[in-house]
Amino acid sequence: MSRQLLEFHPRIGYRFIPGVKARVPHETGGYFVRANAQGFRSDHDFDVNKPSGMRRVLLFGDSFTAGDGVSNGKRYGDVLESQVSDLQVYNFGLPGTGTDQQYLAYKEFATEIRHDLLVIGVLVENIRRVVAHYRVYKDDQGGLQYYAKPYYELVDGELTLFQSPPAREPLSEEQMQAQGGDSVDRGGRFPGLRKLVNKSGLREVVQKVTRYQPVPEYDQRDHPAWLLMAAILTRWIREHSGPVMLMPLPLYHFIEGASSPAGYQARFRELAAATGCLMHDPLPDLSACSAAERRGFRFEKDVHLTAAGHAAIAQSLAPAVERALGAVEGR
Repeated sequence: MSRQLLEFHPRIGYRFIPGVKARVPHETGGYFVRANAQGFRSDHDFDVNKPSGMRRVLLFGDSFTAGDGVSNGKRYGDVLESQVSDLQVYNFGLPGTGTDQQYLAYKEFATEIRHDLLVIGVLVENIRRVVAHYRVYKDDQGGLQYYAKPYYELVDGELTLFQSPPAREPLSEEQMQAQGGDSVDRGGRFPGLRKLVNKSGLREVVQKVTRYQPVPEYDQRDHPAWLLMAAILTRWIREHSGPVMLMPLPLYHFIEGASSPAGYQARFRELAAATGCLMHDPLPDLSACSAAERRGFRFEKDVHLTAAGHAAIAQSLAPAVERALGAVEGR
């Protein structure tokens, strides 16, 4: 997502420019983005009050939830509205954010909004973002710029917020290296090797042969990154007054069978059990699709979800949301 569509926000780091409308260039020819007055991708503003007879879900996540690569109406949150009766979905997804920033967005924008269910769509890669202090982006000339982000650390077992507000202006590559270049989320493991493999055109083959594990941090219950991620989600879930559903969103490596999901699935099951929240894992439903269908859930070059990928997530999520809303109404 181009940072030209985003503006600085002192609490979260950034949000969409309120009211922005733009066509974003993409390998598919482009897609349309529209943001509401609150600074999130939506064709309507978010109202505190809930219409009579309507049920409402608040949805949080990163670019896979915000919908990089597809227009607003093709995202899984929008598709979910059409599959569950009398449902409004308020999508607070923000591209490039970690679970820490998404929690801060919830605190800043959503606590007063009346709703029935909170769904946190955690792209499993976010386990690296929560330990990062900076995110790297390319500018219009192809140069790298490093933007500070708010972040938490566990200090004597307690979550402590740092870099809040973050610096407004980015650092250049040279400035970042002068600072040591530490705590930067560069979007994946082994960036140099990844570039070489991608250029060879054998990325999928290499990943399947090597059983590449894109997020090994989940393999240990006591990994520092997981302890931090779990602490943020635990605070979020316990502060929320209503039902919460965790939904770990798998990377394509897991959807297409190149990597084992056992680590992250175990950690999220344990977290759901410890906090008493709901959990929906869409991977079994996605894995039941044919190999051709699963490859069609991401673009040719862009790893984000295609319209078909969003539709598959929505189809998997809809029964779980219906059950959760039914339980709320039955109380």
